[in-house]
Amino acid sequence: MKSSLKFDIIVYGATGFTGQLVAEYLATHYRDDKQLNWAMAGRSLDRLAKVREAIGAAADTPLIAADSSDPASLQAMIAQARLVISTVGPYQLYGSDLVAACAASGTDYIDLCGEPVWMRQMIDKHETAAKASGARIVFSCGFDSVPFELGAYFVQEEARRVFGAPAPRVKGRVREMRGTLSGGTAASAKATFDAVAKDLSLVAILKNPFALTPGFEGPKQPPGSKPAYDEDLQSWSAPFMMATINTRNVHRSNMLMGFPYGKDFVYDEMVLTGPGEEGAANAKKVMAANAEKTGPNAPKPGEGPSKEERESGRFDLLYVAIAPDGRQVRAAVTGDRDPGYGSTSKMISECAICLLRDAPDVPAGFWTPGAAMREALIKRLVDNAGLTFRVET
Repeated sequence: MKSSLKFDIIVYGATGFTGQLVAEYLATHYRDDKQLNWAMAGRSLDRLAKVREAIGAAADTPLIAADSSDPASLQAMIAQARLVISTVGPYQLYGSDLVAACAASGTDYIDLCGEPVWMRQMIDKHETAAKASGARIVFSCGFDSVPFELGAYFVQEEARRVFGAPAPRVKGRVREMRGTLSGGTAASAKATFDAVAKDLSLVAILKNPFALTPGFEGPKQPPGSKPAYDEDLQSWSAPFMMATINTRNVHRSNMLMGFPYGKDFVYDEMVLTGPGEEGAANAKKVMAANAEKTGPNAPKPGEGPSKEERESGRFDLLYVAIAPDGRQVRAAVTGDRDPGYGSTSKMISECAICLLRDAPDVPAGFWTPGAAMREALIKRLVDNAGLTFRVET
């Protein structure tokens, strides 16, 4: 890992909606941290200067011109950095050259990617180079999939304590999610659909729960594609639109950690909608809402909620680990902001700080944030990012 460079962190895409929030978080929460040298990067120095002023960053915060369509500018940017935070998506359209450059040069990289097909392509193409150069490449460091991946890890640690072993079955359930889907998430979904339409061979990757575990295929997983009544929780449940990426990352995390959950591990995610006829009706409403979120009225990249809306959002996730004899342990993960923006900007920032400061010995290669940083990341998120992790009785 490179340690004698000009900047610890460069926020690439700092003029975008989410990138600006990431830069604002670093400018605010690490203002007095004299050990952290960071910079803002984007296509326009003029726009970067306006963002720097708008977020109240120090007037001498460095600005770097870099553009995904100009590989030389990306090379010049990463040559100055220990780690690059990329918020420039959809990553399958704008991210490939940056990942390739970081993997080749030994520069750590983290992003907010929720695009499993592209992620698998990047792993296949660049893992060897990353391991040779010393680069740690960490995808999915926002709401997808940090709280889900760490929620599974946290409940399995409790299962280990109570049962004496991790559980072969974990259910991830969304109890509450107040906030808006990010325009970037909607754009990423559309880009994925467009890519699959052009190349039908990608359908198999998109549908495979083990798309991100090259060389390993686990047991059949619940499809999670339609409303169902959950006997364990006495509630109806509906499909969760982010399960497609989160479940893949949880299985990859299990593989990267050496299969502590077992090779027969079964994991799914759904939205809890309540018992009885009302719960069944609510589940159908969630299905309809999911379709709208990626339709023509979906938010556009660069759009997002107001500060008030971000701060009034929250999320509450339930994890149920079920032992072979039917015993259960439960845990909850909550966040105090709108998940797609307010919490995400805090999570990716803390992932970057954690990777550099708390996980210097994590080997090179492609990682999930949970597998790379585990308890150190949980502690940072609890201390700094408004998340809670607790066992429920």
